[in-house]
Amino acid sequence: MKSARNKTIDFSITDGKEYLNNCVKESEVDSIPLNKIVIGNTFLAIEKIKDKSVDLLIVDPPYNLDKSFHGNNFRKTDEKAYTEYTESYLNAVKPKLKDTASIYVCCDYKSGIIIGKVISDNFILRNRITWEREKGRGAKANWKNSMEDVYFATVGEKYTFNLNAVKLKRRVIAPYKQNGVPKDWEETENGKFRLTCPSNFWNDISVPYWSMAENTAHPTQKPEKLIAKLILASSNEGDLILDPFSGSGTTGVVAKKLGRNFICIEQNPLYCAWAEKRLTLAETDKTIQGYNGKEFLERNALNK
Repeated sequence: MKSARNKTIDFSITDGKEYLNNCVKESEVDSIPLNKIVIGNTFLAIEKIKDKSVDLLIVDPPYNLDKSFHGNNFRKTDEKAYTEYTESYLNAVKPKLKDTASIYVCCDYKSGIIIGKVISDNFILRNRITWEREKGRGAKANWKNSMEDVYFATVGEKYTFNLNAVKLKRRVIAPYKQNGVPKDWEETENGKFRLTCPSNFWNDISVPYWSMAENTAHPTQKPEKLIAKLILASSNEGDLILDPFSGSGTTGVVAKKLGRNFICIEQNPLYCAWAEKRLTLAETDKTIQGYNGKEFLERNALNK
């Protein structure tokens, strides 16, 4: 029995049948509809997406590790095979991207060596974001691995980047005044704060855990706050976001909360059911951890 405070979404296919029935099967449609979780083969589903229709691509592929995904296993391969795998899905989605589209691909420090090279060969590589996971397994003979990366690229020279939408409200440690007036900071009932431009190192994100409404039993779920930053920076309301490895549906859920359209593709029916449950919850709960609708907050800050 779960604790009453445990909000983790972790039901079976049988118990989640009503949610699974809301998903779309790739094999049963000629074109992929918007704002639905699509069950099926990613490559076959991508073929059914209109060319040059996608404004933002967010990819969280299997890292090159032995990993079990509730019945579907990904096996670690050699560098050549993982390179070919990365090229295969990026080449598949490339025709679907607008000339102004942006691309974000998640990775760890090993897979990133390969992914970064493939991205730079096919798109304009803009940056590499590193975000801190406060969780992580300890290691006796190595440094604890508590970082992941997200490569940022664009199709062309013209692209969306909404700087003001992703500024971080950071506590001021050494407040400076000019002529007795706060310089670039404000004093609130909760302390002194400054809005800062986002860097490519993010240490303000909490990995979902059991008492958070966004949490599922997916083994590699990305935080909504992480995805929200990517969506707000690189898309506008009404834009179309594609996630070809949807997992538990975080991209779709955040897109819905922020007024974007989405296509989320996932081969595991269980994860699709969990994603549909989250989309249902998002109809009445638009909150995103650490985001107050105007700016992002430091980890564990009050949502004001």
